[in-house]
Amino acid sequence: MKVNGKYKPFEPILIKNRKWPENTIKVAPTWCSVDLRDGNQALVNPMGIEQKLDFFDLLVKLGFKEIEVGFPSSSDTEFNFIRRLIEENHVPEDVTLQVLCQAREHLVVRTFEALKGLKKAIFHIYNSPSPAQRKYTFNMSKEEIKQIAIDGVKCVKKCLPMAEGTEVRLEYSPESFSNTEIYYAVEICEAVKKEWGVSKENKIILNLPTTVECSLPNQFADQIEYFCSHITERENCIISLHNHNDRGEAVAQCELGLLAGADRVEGCLFGNGERTGNLDIVTVALNMYTQGIDPELDFTNIEKIADDYIKFTGMTIHPRTPYVGELVYTAFSGSHQDAIRKGMSARAKLEENALWDVPYLPIDPHDVGRQYEGIIRINSQSGKGGAAYILEQDFGIMAPKAMHPSIGEIVKNEADKMQRELKPQEVYDVFASKWLNTKAPLSILEITEKHIEGEHGGDTNEQVAEMATIKWEGKTIAIAASGNGPLDAFVTAMKQTPCPRFNITSFHEHSIGNGSDTQAIAYVLITKEDGCQVWGVGMSSNVGRAGIAAVVSAINFKK
Repeated sequence: MKVNGKYKPFEPILIKNRKWPENTIKVAPTWCSVDLRDGNQALVNPMGIEQKLDFFDLLVKLGFKEIEVGFPSSSDTEFNFIRRLIEENHVPEDVTLQVLCQAREHLVVRTFEALKGLKKAIFHIYNSPSPAQRKYTFNMSKEEIKQIAIDGVKCVKKCLPMAEGTEVRLEYSPESFSNTEIYYAVEICEAVKKEWGVSKENKIILNLPTTVECSLPNQFADQIEYFCSHITERENCIISLHNHNDRGEAVAQCELGLLAGADRVEGCLFGNGERTGNLDIVTVALNMYTQGIDPELDFTNIEKIADDYIKFTGMTIHPRTPYVGELVYTAFSGSHQDAIRKGMSARAKLEENALWDVPYLPIDPHDVGRQYEGIIRINSQSGKGGAAYILEQDFGIMAPKAMHPSIGEIVKNEADKMQRELKPQEVYDVFASKWLNTKAPLSILEITEKHIEGEHGGDTNEQVAEMATIKWEGKTIAIAASGNGPLDAFVTAMKQTPCPRFNITSFHEHSIGNGSDTQAIAYVLITKEDGCQVWGVGMSSNVGRAGIAAVVSAINFKK
């Protein structure tokens, strides 16, 4: 795209000796969900009262202590929802309701009427001091815009007697803070703070909205650090962030804003909100969790939370959304699959809470209620380790590592042929059709064995006599031989047939299943007389027969 002169770079804050780059996040901020107000107004079909009641109960269960529940003066639906929250005892003692209001007396009065009977409330007022809003929306000077904010506080103070019995905290937002001259944002917040009157017991929330995201995250951090270091009585102010995602950087801006001194964060589950969305609180909270910080929110059943969110809002969640998306614990790449498989196998031998370091997985899926079964999925891009992992995790088939390339090639070719992902059962079906269920050119029609004991006290080992009727390329043949075990006897007997000569190069076996359903599964690598090596797999309730079936599988194998 050609630069056309419409846009200019964001003007950075001139700040010296900035401290935020050296800071770390050590504790969770105060979280405030705005799903029921900001999030709700961004829905194509806003929620009804019953949906909002259920959503509120979910937010409480997740651990939110501050929840913006609406704009009660805007409609009867909003008003009645808040009344039901209070009258039906949905609000625990440790949860504070936040309400938004334009600072006009009749609206303020209506809002306080909605709050009757509530123990604690945050009264949130706002106006926009940004240059564009001053110029286009209000056609007012900075002093006139500041006076609107001051008059708004006076209006709330005038109506405070209506809130008898309710502890009211004021929140003020200079809307479009992100676009406002930083010195002026401090100035207008100073005026609001002075008019309200603050103390250790009566702190004010100064909420700094990135109404439209317009800067780099580091420039936003400079804005927050400047504000925090220039506002007076900082100890009596709660600095709050309200990030939007216009540039796709809301999470980064929030995290850097916390480094710069913010105490509180407003946002929505899974980033719902106007235009490109509000801050995704789930992502920020779980980012903290992966750094060993308690986010003080409970996302241990993330799939249930996502299902409820979809049901309440009618929104969808992108499959690549961090921590919750359908595909975020999935690897299609062969090298990724192999690394995950090895990491998971090694971790199975460690203590449950050993340091998490599995490649390609920043979080243990179990910590958020997800399962390992979906970690590796198979398509034409998958490698040798992925199919083997699926077979092991879903079906108990622990093929030797040396066989993985053969399995991977066969499964990958099938996925390429189908032009889609293969489900775990389809991976097994491909494996079974290539190795377990082959009947030609060799099949066993009948087989018996007899154990021949050596002389008592002698050096002769026990021998096994194997007698079988086989079909080779349509011809029935009777064979018999003895050996030091069923497999050795069968391989010797096969030398009596037209079947190409071979030797067993490698043999592995293990049990599969539990109790009466336990079977033996054997893997053999044979080397044919032309030097070609082929794997075979056999399964049987009889250990010896599993090995014989594996030899038949290897002889019959075709790519």
